[in-house]
Parts: sequence; structure tokens; C-alpha cells
Amino acid sequence: MNSTHVNALHEPFASRVEPSRAGERLDVYLAATLPGVSRSQANELIRTGAVLLNGVPAKPSAKVQAGDIVSLAGPLPAPPQTRLEPEEIPLGVVYEDADVVVLDKAAGMVVHPSAGHETGTLVHALLARYPELRGEVTEPGSVAAQRPGIVHRLDKDTSGLMLVARNTHSLRYLQDAMRERRVLKEYTLLCCGALDPPSGRIDAPVGRHPTNRLRMAVVSNGRAALTEYETLESLGRYTLALARLHTGRTHQIRVHFSSVGYPLAGDSLYGKCTAPGLSRQFLHSSRLVLELPSGRHAEWSSPLPSDLAECLATVRGTLSLA
Repeated sequence: MNSTHVNALHEPFASRVEPSRAGERLDVYLAATLPGVSRSQANELIRTGAVLLNGVPAKPSAKVQAGDIVSLAGPLPAPPQTRLEPEEIPLGVVYEDADVVVLDKAAGMVVHPSAGHETGTLVHALLARYPELRGEVTEPGSVAAQRPGIVHRLDKDTSGLMLVARNTHSLRYLQDAMRERRVLKEYTLLCCGALDPPSGRIDAPVGRHPTNRLRMAVVSNGRAALTEYETLESLGRYTLALARLHTGRTHQIRVHFSSVGYPLAGDSLYGKCTAPGLSRQFLHSSRLVLELPSGRHAEWSSPLPSDLAECLATVRGTLSLA
């Protein structure tokens, strides 16, 4: 098995098979449920006895049934840390000083190496432009060494502003500022439905989905997550809104809006609502406000990229013709 594609799981893994998945092969089910594991890797894990079906080893071809429990006999081994090599990839640098870089990330760019994305990430581009990141920001061999300088992430298909630290001091400073909610992060989004109430807060814990490990969900044992929002424009079956993140959980905005019945337009993972010409979720990191490590107040704004702007114009045009 190519272990570079398998993430270490330090938390216990157990998944109850839903009725809709009954009859699937065990290796197929595991590959669809465990993040970063391909079917061939799942097959080998099962053959080595690392996977249990209802508490006992099974064959990859075993058929799972509704209510079955698929679990791991122990944590998966941590993948070997591959050496990051700089790559000359264009970056949308909005601001830079000795401590901080502010980027306007394009949709489609993965932030740091992960399963299936060992090259061509934003981190590879950063190392080419800021080679000091390799040794200054993280200890060699650490997990964080695979994401040097990254203060917060954006999903692959989410565009917009994000922060990068250029040295250890600024990394710690920005991480503390994030944790203490001294960084204002605003996102522009288009969701499906007429937001009711038009402004408010979604305060619900977010964690890994109990049966689909590729997704996040509002779960009682998740981490605290708070999203504040306000309607910018009512557009018939859509709402253009502004969301402010007070925490930074994986997929937080997408999960929160879906959980209250207003999934983001174009988000195939958390909803089934489409929008004209849209091939990704309509979510853009549009504003950052913070006090820099130097003590200077700073803020940046990013307009909607062309694909989202065109989608919005089409929605408005359709509404005006109705």
C-alpha cells in the first residue's frame, strides 16, 4: 500500500452502515467512508486484518448489511513525510511584509499536500516565492511541515483571501489572533432559499460525519462552531448573504447553512441546489480585518471572481424577467 495516501487516524474509527449502503463490498464501503483511502488501499488494509466487520476480521469481498459496524483494529500508521519541492505557480499576492502574506486564492487550488494532491498546491507555490518558509515556520519532519506558514485554509473550490505567516513569531501571533477571534473573516455566499430569519447566528458543533468520513456534519460531539450571517440581497429561490466566521472548522459555512435548510448553491457535497453556470460552491472569502504583528490595523477586500459574478448576474437577470 502506498501509505503516502493514508492519513494517520488517532481518533477511534467506527462507522455504522446505513440501509442505503447495504450490499456493498467491504472494501468499496471503506474506501467511500475513510478519508484519503483508495479502494486498493482499503483492500490491503482489510487483508492485513486492520479492518473489523462487527468486531472481527473479514474479507474485502464481504458484503456489509444495514446496521453493521465497520471499524479499525487500531490507528493507521502515519504517512512518511515527503520533502516539499518549490514549484513556480502563479500566486495572487494582495499584500506582503516581513511577517505576513495575504493571498487571493483562485478556486481549484488545493492549499497543502494531501491524498491525491502531492504536488501543485498553494504550499508548493509559496515555497518558490518565499523559500524561508521551509525552515523558519515549522520543524522538519512535523506534520505542520507539510503546510508551512498556513494560518487557515480554504477549501479547494472556495476562492478568496487567506493569511500566510512568514516566520515562527508571526505564525504564533496569527494563530492566537484567530483563536481569540481578533481576526474578522467575512465570506460572500449564495445559498438556496429565502433566508429566514434574514440575519442571525448558527451556533452548532461541527465534527466528522458519523457514517461518511468524507463529510463534516453538525454532531453533538463536534467542536464548537459559530457562524454569523446577514442577507445582502433576496433573489427569489436564492439569497446572497454575508457570513462571518467566529471559528474555523472544516467546511463550517457549508455545513452550517446546509444544516438549517439553506445549502450553498453549487455545493454537491452538502446539497443538491444548482445555479446557472456554476461548477463549484458559491463561496468567496471576501474580507479580512486584523491587527498585524507590527501593530498596524489592516483590512483587505476581494471582489467576486468572474465565475461567481457571472452566475449572480444571471440569477438577477432571470429574476427581473419573471
